[in-house]
Parts: sequence; C-alpha cells; structure tokens
Amino acid sequence: MQNILATGHSKDLPYLQPAAFSKRPEPVVGETRHRSFPSSRTVNQHMHISPSIIRNAFRPADESTKRARRTSLFVSKRPIHASTEPQAQHAQHRATQRRGTRYSLYTQGMQSGMQTTEHDIGTVNAPAPVPALAQPAANTASAEPNALVPADKAEELAVITVRKVHTVAHTARQAARRVAATVHHAAEKVHDRWQAFTDLKPVRKFIDIAKMLHGLWRKRMKFSYAFYTVVFMLLTSAEVIFLQWGMCTEPEYAADAQVDDTTRIMQSVAGQLTKFVSQMWLEQKYIFLVNFVGLGLVYLALIFITNRFWIATIIFGTVMTTYGVANSIKVQLRNEPIIPADLTFVSGGDTGSIMSFVPETSEALVQGAIHVVIWFVVICVILFALDGRRRFIHCSWRHPIANVKNIVGNSCRVLAAVLSVVLLGSYTAGLSTPDSWSYTWATDMGYRPELWNSLMDAQNNGPATTFLSLTKVKAMDKPENYSQKTMEQIAERYSAEAETINQNRGSELTDSTVILILSESFSDPTRVPGVSFGIDPMPNIRNIKNSTTSGLMLSPGYGGGTANIEYQALTGMNLANFNDSLIVPYQQLVPNQDDPYSFNQIWTQKYGESATSAVHPFQQSMYLRNINYKKFKFSNLYTCDSKEPLAHTGTIDRSPYVSDSEAYQNVLDLINEQKDGDKSQFLQLVTMQNHMPYGDYYDNNEFVDADTSENISDSERSDVDTYAKGVNYTDQETADFLDQLNQIDKPITVIFYGDHLPGIYYTADKDKNNKVSLHETDYFIWSNNASASHDTKLDQTETAYTSSNYFMAMAAEHMNAKVSPFLAMLTELHQEVPAMSRVIDTNGGIGQGHATYLDRDGNTVTVKHLSERAKQLLADYKLVQYDQTSGKNYLKDLKFTQVP
Repeated sequence: MQNILATGHSKDLPYLQPAAFSKRPEPVVGETRHRSFPSSRTVNQHMHISPSIIRNAFRPADESTKRARRTSLFVSKRPIHASTEPQAQHAQHRATQRRGTRYSLYTQGMQSGMQTTEHDIGTVNAPAPVPALAQPAANTASAEPNALVPADKAEELAVITVRKVHTVAHTARQAARRVAATVHHAAEKVHDRWQAFTDLKPVRKFIDIAKMLHGLWRKRMKFSYAFYTVVFMLLTSAEVIFLQWGMCTEPEYAADAQVDDTTRIMQSVAGQLTKFVSQMWLEQKYIFLVNFVGLGLVYLALIFITNRFWIATIIFGTVMTTYGVANSIKVQLRNEPIIPADLTFVSGGDTGSIMSFVPETSEALVQGAIHVVIWFVVICVILFALDGRRRFIHCSWRHPIANVKNIVGNSCRVLAAVLSVVLLGSYTAGLSTPDSWSYTWATDMGYRPELWNSLMDAQNNGPATTFLSLTKVKAMDKPENYSQKTMEQIAERYSAEAETINQNRGSELTDSTVILILSESFSDPTRVPGVSFGIDPMPNIRNIKNSTTSGLMLSPGYGGGTANIEYQALTGMNLANFNDSLIVPYQQLVPNQDDPYSFNQIWTQKYGESATSAVHPFQQSMYLRNINYKKFKFSNLYTCDSKEPLAHTGTIDRSPYVSDSEAYQNVLDLINEQKDGDKSQFLQLVTMQNHMPYGDYYDNNEFVDADTSENISDSERSDVDTYAKGVNYTDQETADFLDQLNQIDKPITVIFYGDHLPGIYYTADKDKNNKVSLHETDYFIWSNNASASHDTKLDQTETAYTSSNYFMAMAAEHMNAKVSPFLAMLTELHQEVPAMSRVIDTNGGIGQGHATYLDRDGNTVTVKHLSERAKQLLADYKLVQYDQTSGKNYLKDLKFTQVP
C-alpha cells in the first residue's frame, strides 16, 4: 500500500496481471472483508497528510465538505495502464480488470481528496481539477458505467449511513442518560421521604406488629389429612341427602282420610329421607352408599385435579347444591329429574329460558340456597386462608427434579389426577352397562335401575346414581341377525310392498304442501276422569275430527316429553325400540348422527332445501332444535331469537307464551311467500301457547264458573280452568287457520296433534287405571278444498288409535299418495300394531323398560299375543331403526326411504 501511494502503479503488481495468473483470492459468498488503510508515519509522509487534515477527515462533515469529497473521489479517475490486452473479451479477465480499476480509483481518490483538503479547506466546495491522466479513466467509466459508478456510490452511501447512525445513537445515549438521571433523582427523593415516614414512631410500631403477625402467619399450622377426611365425608353425605330431599314430596290426604300419625310421619319428607338412609341396616339396601361413592368420586377427582382441597370443596359444594335445587324444581314441573341431556340447555345458552319456568313456590328455595352457598364459600375461603397447607399433594413444577421429594411429589400429583378421572369415567360408564364392574357392584348394593321412568329411578336409586348412569348412553343393542345381507333382504321385501300399495295410488306426497303441527299439551280435558265442564272447550276441533281422518294418539309422555313425540313424527322411529337409557333422542342421539333421516327430506329431494321450513315461537336452542333441524336438512328454523326472527309473537292477556293465532300467521306467511305455484312445501310448527305452568293468565275465563269437576283440590281446579281456556283459544284459532287455508288455491294437508297431556291432573294420576287415558291426545289429518282428498275420512276402526311415528304413512294413505319402502313398512305395521309406546305397561301402569302395544280398541297387548305377521314386522322395524340410528346405514344406498 505504501509503495502504491508513493510511486504509482506498476504492471508487475499481482492484481494487474491477467486473471489466469492472479494470486488474489476470489471473494467467498457470505464473507465480509474489512478494508484497512495505512496509518504509519511513512505513508503520511508520502501522502503529505498533516494531523489537522486527519482530524478533519473524521470530523462530522457538512454538506459542502461532502460535495468536495465526492468530486475528488469520483471525478479523479486514472487508468491503471495505458494499453489493455484484447483478452478483455474473456469474462473472467474483465472481472479481474474491473476489480483492479476500482481499487486504483479508490487509492487515487484518497490522494487527490486529501491533497485538496490540505491545500485549502476553505475552498473545498470548488470543483477539483481533473488531471490529464483521468481522461482515459473517464472513457473507461463511460465504456463500463455499470462496473464503476454503482460500487463507488454504494461505498459513499455506506459512509454517510454510518455517520447518521452514529449521530442518532449518540443523541439517544445522551437522552437516556438524562432520563436516567431524572429518574434516579426522583427515586432518591421518594426514598428519603419514605424513610422519613417510616421513621415516625407510630409507623415504626405498626411495622413491627405487622412483621410479628407475618411471622406468626408463616408459622401457622397445616390442617391434617384427617381433618380433610372429616370434611370430605360430611360434605359428601350432606349433598347425597340434599339431592334425595329434592326427590321427596309431602303427601296430600283427603279431609276425611283416616291416617294415623305414624304413617303420616313415615310418609313425610323427613320420613322418606330417614328411610333412604336407614334402609342400609333395615333392608340391607345400600343405595345411600352407592350415591355416596358416585359423588365422592366426583369430589375426589376435583381435589386431585386442582390439588387444592378448599378450592375443590368450594366447587363441589356449590355445583352440587345448585344441582339439587334445580333437580327439585324440575321434579315439581316435569315429574322427572335432571339428566345429562339437560346440560345442553346451559351449553346452548338457554339458562334464562330455564329460569322463566321456575314457579313462584320455588323462589324461597332458590333464595335460601343462594344464601347457603354464599356462607359456605365464605367459610371455605377463611379455612383456606388459615390452612398452612397450600397443596394437597406436595409438588414443584419449577424444580421438578431438584430433590427426591419433588420427584416423588410431582409423580404422585400427576398419577392421582389421572387415576381419579379414569376411575370416575369407568364407574360412570359401567352404571349403564350390565356385567361391568360398577354395575355389578351397584346391584349388589341394592341398585335396581328403572330407567323407563327417570323419576321413579331417581327416587328409588338416588338422583346422583340416575344422572351418572345416563352420561354414556347406548341407543340400541345390535340385533343378532343384523348384516348388510339382512338389510338388503328387508329393502327388497318392502320395495315389493311399496309397489303393491302404489298400484292403487295416483298422486305423490310432494304434490301437496304438508303442514305438521305439534300443538303444545293439547288434549280434550273432559276425557280425563273426574274433570268436567258445563261447556265444551273444543267444539270446532271436535267437529273437524268427525269429518276427517282422526283419532287418539298414544303419547309416551305425561306432562312433558315434547321432543320425543316430535322426533317420532319427523323420523318414523319409535322410542319403544331404543334402549331404556336413551331418554331424549334430540339431545342424546341426533346431534351425534352424521346423516339422520326425516320425512321433510322427501320435499328436499324434489324441490331443494328451500322447500322445508320450521317454526317454533320460543328459543331455537330448546332441545337443540337449531342443531337437529340442520341435521334434518330444514332450510330455516324461525324462532323468537333466530337470525331472522318471527314477525308475529303476540300473546293473550297475561300469558307469557306466543299465541297459536300468531304462530299460525307465521306459517301462512311462509305459504304466501312461495311464489312458485307448482312448488309445494313441508312446514313444521311447534306451538307454545298451552305450555306449563298455568297461572291466572286469561281475562273473562268462563271455564271457572263452568267447572263441574269433582274431588279435586283447589290448586288443581285452578290449573285445569286456565288450561281449558287455553284449549278453547286453540280450538278457535285452529278453525280460523283451516278456513284461511281453504282460501289458498293449491293443495294443502294438515297433520295436527297434541304431544302430551299437561301434568296437572293430580287426582286422576293417583289411580293406576287412568294411566292410558292420561297418555292419549287428539289428532286429525285434514286437506283443504284445493286438494283431491279434501273430503277424505279413513276408516275409523283403523285410525282410532295411533302413535306419532305413523303420521306420515297415514297422511300418504289419506292423500292417496305413493309411498317409499320405509313408508310401506310403517303402513303395514300400523295395520297390525296401531299404537306403540315404551311408557305404558300391559296392566295400564307405567312400563317396566319394554315396549307396550295397543290394539285397534285401545287395549294393551303383549308381543306373544301378536300375530306372526306383526312379530315379523316388529323385528324388521327394529332392524331398520338400528341401521338408521346406530348401525352402518346400509339402507341409505338401497333407496329405502326414496318415494317414486
């Protein structure tokens, strides 16, 4: 470097030789090369650089100095040698030449710039003279501008950028120092003032007391595991008894009843609870222990999962108390306890809707429970604060392997949580599975499942055991002969039946609009034994029934179960074929099905999903209808809270529910909105007007004075009178609705039915002989004037009794419409077994977990007394239902549900 700057360039220098002889190493990709400059005294002498010039060179430059340096660096270009060999045509030679030229220009620019600065710093802005030797370089630059100018500019920009960054960093450093100094000064002031404050004698005394208390606090005792065990036993036992208390009701005795005091005591709530506990010794039935184990496993799992005894205690006590209160209220309203399927109300956001059903008589219970829970939580929080044991099982996640104690503690902590959850899951799953270890153990302890009646099961076996036994439900047991070949044979058999039936039928179901109306709790109150009125509460519907296809429907529910009857009507399935543990298909089955079948899909297949809609003037998530109707391929579910809410939601007087007239108007709107006259619809309506409870809702209720019922209490009479007035409103509104349908010039058929009787006939319900009549509701199938079947009335002997799973098959017969193999099977089955239910016993009481069948006269009949044809049909029906709900759905590909 020194020789180059002092003597100029020589042809013998290595970097000026051709590329093939150059020893200069090629740059490595990604390698950063640092350029070094000579700084020895010899170099300074050859370059004539004074110390002042060196200082100016590294001093922050102003704009004029930058321009002068750019002029000296980029204008003074000198060639390395005069002549260039023709080897420049070779690519590697040209690259070597460009590198040598740039290096020469850089060193020459350094000389020229420093000499100019030393000569006259004041004239740095003047243009620097261009030496004669610079002309060839200029020519070279003009010949190869892309090889020279961008590299030099990049170096200059890099120098400028570095200076700017240095300036910004310097400014930021100074600002940070000033801020730090300010903060330090303020902190010193705060510290001095705090020191002065704490030096005050009263403050110092307070601090000493606080330190003493803190020392005592840190040395507080840890509650023993024996104490935890006592709390565990007491709380679990209390919750078992509280839950069982919700299943008990005080008996009512007639004024002239001769009942001794001992009987009254034993039948009271206190007597029932005493029996529930004492039967462990008196009858060797350890039902209390079975419920204790069930709740204890839940409690234990919470303790091991949270690893905080008192936090787990708060959660367990609060949840179980809430569950007990809700259970008691539901028993009062629906005559059934809470089951796992009911939790979908909470997850679906229907908590507010549930609270609207709470009767006034239960408000005191709710308020009392709230106060108890608050005090319970306060006590647990205090005990948690006093307890020196923070963790139930010692563990340390920060130092898991610091010592043996931490290793063992962490292992036990994880193992206990996992085992408690596994044990709870195994116990729960086994309660509904015969031959499992938990089912066997529970039955040995006296457990006798009665899932055909969840209320009786909860009363006899405890609500906790009933709830846990329903958490894992198997819809149906696999029939022994179920296989693809069997289902193909069934499809072939009923395809032939369908062809035979269709030979005498000339229309199709989709030729008409079909409206399926579930009228909430609708039935004839005068048909209930002991209930009578001086006037008829339903004269219009009675006349309609006399002129069209009609009869009585056997309902599996009394006072509830709307979704089950609705499910049967939409799908053709029957709860009698399901396992007893399947209580509500809408909540336990349909949400888990991939492609469930429903009759509205007949219209969907022909006209698209827009042809099927549903209306329910309440919340869409009730019984998960918003989920299930999508599964059924309804295009829309219109409710009070749907995305497109109902337009008509008026009520009658003080009733909290949408009236039937408003519900009917919503259906009329859907019919009138259908502009295509050739396109029929399937419409589903579930009303709400006559839903429980039955307060004093209506003004001018003539049925109060017309009530001639005998031997019923005043509270029952009040409910019956209000209900009768609601039925009377439904009667008038339904007649008006049918009149409006008669004005529409396209065929429409209505299937109208009540889902169940209201649970208000307490006197009649006490008599087991009334069980059948309390499960019979009214139905009719009617067609408007534009229909070919407007004056059709099927043989009354065939329609006198039915169940909701037969409605679509009966409607097809009423309309003279062709049927699918599935509807053909239901048509044949209805002729052999008119009605079926899993609720009614052969003796007229509640069934014992198996199906009950009615003949054409409404009498119960056992399976063994059925004809061989009926037995074959029932067996095929079960296979079909299993295939569609629990099996592999072979029939889907066999066109079993497809109509011609």
